[in-house]
Amino acid sequence: MGLITLLHGTDHVIKKPEYRLGKETNDYGKGFYCTLLPEMAKEWACKQNTDGFINEYTFDDTGLSVLNLLDGRHTVLNWIALLLKHRTFTVNSEIAQDARDYITDNFSTDMSSNDVIIGYRADDSYFSYAQSFIHNALPLRSLAKALQLGKLGEQTTLVSEKAFERIRFVRAEPVEKEIYYPKFLARDTQAREEYRLEIKKSKTYKDDIFVMDILRGDVKSDDPRIQRIILK
Repeated sequence: MGLITLLHGTDHVIKKPEYRLGKETNDYGKGFYCTLLPEMAKEWACKQNTDGFINEYTFDDTGLSVLNLLDGRHTVLNWIALLLKHRTFTVNSEIAQDARDYITDNFSTDMSSNDVIIGYRADDSYFSYAQSFIHNALPLRSLAKALQLGKLGEQTTLVSEKAFERIRFVRAEPVEKEIYYPKFLARDTQAREEYRLEIKKSKTYKDDIFVMDILRGDVKSDDPRIQRIILK
């Protein structure tokens, strides 16, 4: 991509993002999570119902190792495998326990050599889709469709020291909670409604794949059945 603009919405100004800060339990572990879209960053800045800031940076990824989970070479299962490694999932059934182990063993992507990760952001609504899938309540096709709600769900994450050396602060813009907290709530509500509709439609997917089918069929990352279901 070369030189791009990254945006980070939060409740304070961050002039110099620091390497190794952040939580291990974030989507892709410790890192600096950004978006390319101003509206998304403004919603993130006010998601706790407080005024915030949209921090703008320039970033040059020339020569860096970028793992793009949305490039067509990866599937939603690769994304879930990373979430299962880092986020805290409620696993209260034997199916979910087996699914967690199987997906992380067979669909994980090695991030150790990557500088940047591009993928979906597991906001509350998105995270609920992943939870439902590993509990065998949502089929693979519906999961993939639910996550494709537009670029508002995508994020760019800096994860290596080399990447942090390439980011430069430009400016910070105040964001008012009165405007953007309602927008954050409305977007999440819309996502949950689309999720509800997908659940309803999924009952008619006789040829779809649930996580139990993946376990029983010993489905691997290169299995053509995965691409057939997702692209259908």
